[in-house]
Amino acid sequence: MIAMLAGIVDQAAGDSVVIDVNGVGYLVFASARTLARVPARGEPLRLLIETHVREDHIHLYGFADEAERSWFRLLTTVQGVGAKLALAVLGVLAPDALVAAIMAQDKAALTQADGVGPKLAQRIANELKDKVGGIALGPAASGVPAAAPKGAAADAVSALVNLGYSRSDAHSAVSQAAQRLGAEARIDALIRAGLRELGR
Repeated sequence: MIAMLAGIVDQAAGDSVVIDVNGVGYLVFASARTLARVPARGEPLRLLIETHVREDHIHLYGFADEAERSWFRLLTTVQGVGAKLALAVLGVLAPDALVAAIMAQDKAALTQADGVGPKLAQRIANELKDKVGGIALGPAASGVPAAAPKGAAADAVSALVNLGYSRSDAHSAVSQAAQRLGAEARIDALIRAGLRELGR
């Protein structure tokens, strides 16, 4: 099984890139986020690979980092999410944003991906909520809580959402505020601190 490819960019299309590895061209499908980082033709490129072998084909999926590959693997465990949909989700949400969206149960963030409707977004959020802690997320997700906020923190998130912030952004801001202020922080203090986080 291919786990990594390092070679030269031969060509890039809408949803894939061809990597020339010692004269052999490998067609690798990737998210919009990874494809945006692909250099010009003739330049070197290294991608982590997930190999899918089926009766009628072998497909290679490429990722710029381990966090994205881990999320691809996790997303494809959800019923109704195939490789194409997983890449679509990863194209609109970076791994740290995906953590925040799932922990906050932010269905609207997930439906930004082509092909993900409200019902599938709800299924993704529900099925992956308890699995988020076990994934290799890298430094970008440091400080992300392992559980959704409760009590005053949950009320503070709701207040920020009512002020027009997305649930993911509100969740992230209140989580940061709660870490600084402590578990006994009151809702008004959490809202003020959350607004300061959002204003950065």
